Amino acid sequence: LEIPVTILNMNDNSPAFVQTNLTKVVPEDAKVNATIVARGNLSASDADLDIIFYELKTIVPGTEGYFAIKGVNNPEIYLQKALNYEKFNMTTLVLYAMDRPVGSTEMTNTATATINIFIEQADTRSPWFLPCTFINTEKSICISSTYIGTVKINEVPMEPFVLEPGPIYAIDPDYSLNEKIVYSIVGGDADNVFSVHPDTGNLTMNKAATSLDSYMLQVMATQVNNIQKYSIATVQIKVTAENYKPPYFHSRIYNGTVFVGLAPRSIVFQDYDSLRPLMITAADDDFPNV
Repeated sequence: LEIPVTILNMNDNSPAFVQTNLTKVVPEDAKVNATIVARGNLSASDADLDIIFYELKTIVPGTEGYFAIKGVNNPEIYLQKALNYEKFNMTTLVLYAMDRPVGSTEMTNTATATINIFIEQADTRSPWFLPCTFINTEKSICISSTYIGTVKINEVPMEPFVLEPGPIYAIDPDYSLNEKIVYSIVGGDADNVFSVHPDTGNLTMNKAATSLDSYMLQVMATQVNNIQKYSIATVQIKVTAENYKPPYFHSRIYNGTVFVGLAPRSIVFQDYDSLRPLMITAADDDFPNV
C-alpha cells in the first residue's frame, strides 16, 4: 500500500543575519540619498524560505530621521538628510528582520542587527575670525567684529599693534581637522604702510603714516590646503597726532574798533581799519594742518 505523505513547512526558524554587528564611518559631507550600508551586507536569510520584511529604528535620541532603508523588503541603508557634525558625531541603528509583515497577527520570528554609525567631520566651513558672535542656533555662522587700533602720525612702532577686542586670529571651525591658516592684507593699504605676519596674524608697519586719515584694512584668513576656504575681517587703524605742545595765539594783543549804537552780533573791525574784520587766530604745532 503506497501512502503519499506531504511535509508542510512549519515556521520554526528565525531569520538570520550574516553580520549582527556592523560599524560604518560616514563623512559629514556625504550626499543625501547616498548608500551608507549596502544591501548585501544587511540581507537576512530564512531557513523556512519565507519572505523577509525589514524595519529600521534609531536608538540614540536626537539622531532620528537621518538614516532609512530603501523598502520593507530592501534593507539597504541610505542617507535621508544632510549630516551636521556639530549636532552629533555618532548614532546607533537597529535593523529588524521578520518573516511576517510588520503588524501581522501571525506568529513572527525576528532577528536583529546593530549598526554603529560614526560621523567623520569634513572640511565644510571657512575660517572664523575671533572673537565672533553666532547668528544662528546651529552655531554654523559666526560674525566677527572690526579690529581697532591706533598709531601716531609719523611714527613706526617696533612692536605689533595692540588691537581691540583682541589680536587678529582665525580658526578652522572644523575643529577635528584644524587646518593651517595664513593671513594676508587684501585691501585698504594702497601705499603698503602695513604688513601682517602670514602665520601669526600680527600687524606691523612698514613705514610711517603721514596723514590723519584712518586706514580700513581688509585682512584675509585662508586655509593652506584649500584657498577657496577663506574669510575677510576689517581692521581699522586710527592715525592720531602728537599732542605735546600747547596751542598759542598768533599775536599777544588784538585791537579792535566798534561804533556806538551797533546792534548785538555786529562785526568788530580791526583797529583803525573799518573794512577788515578783527580776526583772532591760534595754532598748535602738534596739528600743523588744522
